[in-house]
Amino acid sequence: MNCSCRTSCLTLGLAASIILGIVAALLRITAVITVTPAFLWVTFGIALLFLALTYSSTFRIIRSETKRCICLRSPSLLAGILGTILTSVILLAVTFAATSIIGAVITGLLIFFFSLTVTTVACIIRCIICSDD
Repeated sequence: MNCSCRTSCLTLGLAASIILGIVAALLRITAVITVTPAFLWVTFGIALLFLALTYSSTFRIIRSETKRCICLRSPSLLAGILGTILTSVILLAVTFAATSIIGAVITGLLIFFFSLTVTTVACIIRCIICSDD
């Protein structure tokens, strides 16, 4: 597998997350999309699952390359997980109007943090796979 890419995986993930967050906020402010409680509970559950897996994996790391892959990306992973949990709890606790600016901003932040979590996990997996070469 060719893993010698000059562009950082986290940089691409951060850029994609920002774009997705802005698009989600714009779609929410124009009332094209709505955020249902089921979606919020799913994102909350996925973030908690990632948090539990991250916590449990810190005790089972055997190879130094795997440890390096996780240690280098753990700040963005934890920021994405905790941001997803916080924004989904806020959106579950407070009901915003469909065209509310504050609701749109928080929805954009939720999508930003959730996509940051997913892309960071993908970067960690890519790093672990590429270290086997």
